[in-house]
Amino acid sequence: MKYLILVVLLLLTACATAPVVQEVKVPVYRPCVTAAPARPTFATRTLAPDASAGEKVLALARDLPLHLKYEAQLEAVIAGCL
Repeated sequence: MKYLILVVLLLLTACATAPVVQEVKVPVYRPCVTAAPARPTFATRTLAPDASAGEKVLALARDLPLHLKYEAQLEAVIAGCL
């Protein structure tokens, strides 16, 4: 009889507590990059192996705006993933 009362009391106290709600974040694979920006053709890639120092400097100067634009596009794509 004591055990029956004890079991009933335990069941009643278990029902009296509020249910625990817990948020669980499950990682789901989803590629965030759908299309990468087109890679520009840099002038330094087209230089001859025996190019002079002046030609190399001019090619680097021509590549700088292209490089900065391409880098900004890549950063925008990556920012879309966050």
